[in-house]
Amino acid sequence: CDKDMTLPSPVPTPAPYVPTPYNLIIPQGFPIMEIPPDNPLTVEGIQLGRRLFYDSLLSGDFSQSCSSCHNQAFSFSDNGKQFSTGIDGIEGGVNTPTIINPGWMPSSFWDGRANSLEEQALGPVENPIEMHLDWSDAIARLDSHEVYPTLFSNVFGNKTITKEMVAKAIAQFERTFISSESNFDKYKRGEYQFSDSELYGLELFFREDKGDCFHCHGTILFTDNLFHNNGLDSVLTNLGLGAITSNPNDNGKFKSPTLRNIEFTAPYMHDGRFNTLEEVIDFYSEGLMFSSTVDPLMKKVNQGGIHLTESEKQDLIAFLKTLSDTSFINNPDYSSPFK
Repeated sequence: CDKDMTLPSPVPTPAPYVPTPYNLIIPQGFPIMEIPPDNPLTVEGIQLGRRLFYDSLLSGDFSQSCSSCHNQAFSFSDNGKQFSTGIDGIEGGVNTPTIINPGWMPSSFWDGRANSLEEQALGPVENPIEMHLDWSDAIARLDSHEVYPTLFSNVFGNKTITKEMVAKAIAQFERTFISSESNFDKYKRGEYQFSDSELYGLELFFREDKGDCFHCHGTILFTDNLFHNNGLDSVLTNLGLGAITSNPNDNGKFKSPTLRNIEFTAPYMHDGRFNTLEEVIDFYSEGLMFSSTVDPLMKKVNQGGIHLTESEKQDLIAFLKTLSDTSFINNPDYSSPFK
């Protein structure tokens, strides 16, 4: 007799997980953020990057994470330290850069040796004076973890984790670090009224015959993202950009840091030599040093500085403190997911 020859229906192949596009809000007056086409922002990617940023699994002895040297309370600088100390107790040679509005930075590190956030994020894990973990070991830890393979698959569509994926996820998270709610921003929007001291400090900041700060720290980002020898030393022991380009004309040049949240990011300069804003202003006022590559913008270097009065110094500092954004250092979206 005839039998039912109906074959069982094939089990459908599950559709690949499609990450959710993230709508990044660019503050009014800020430039467009250039996001790499091969690393678009997604909700899942940012969540993964946040977890990786705070996970000590990426250090050799499980004791440090990215956040160890980039503390949100200090506007993602290193807890007021002049130099960071890695897992083996070895101290670095430059002050840890802050991470403020990094999505608008065309390069990273004081000497500009990384050309993207992705490239920067690859460095600290293997660096022997930082987290000191071979990437192959880091990937093995992630592969054997109870949740990371699925998280990576949800973001990148591939459970084969690579160091490039790690760097991309961290970079996605960091691109959300936007500071735009300082009193200066509120002043620009008509939501805050400057005091007389803050207002004169603003004038000093932009006057070429006074503070003359704006050439290197202009734009809404308060950095030109360029490299300058700002007259710190007459003898250049740290070559800065020159060590990267091998161009002697670049010796002693370092990237202009943003002045946003400057109140929270002491100590100052590439080597953290100044502990206070008062010391920084005193340097520009009376301490400039001539060297062969000193920037032409240091127009009064032969006079030792811009020679502000004590009252003008205090007014300039009052203005700099209007760049403080407490919502940035308290934003729960930037905090540890492990709390």
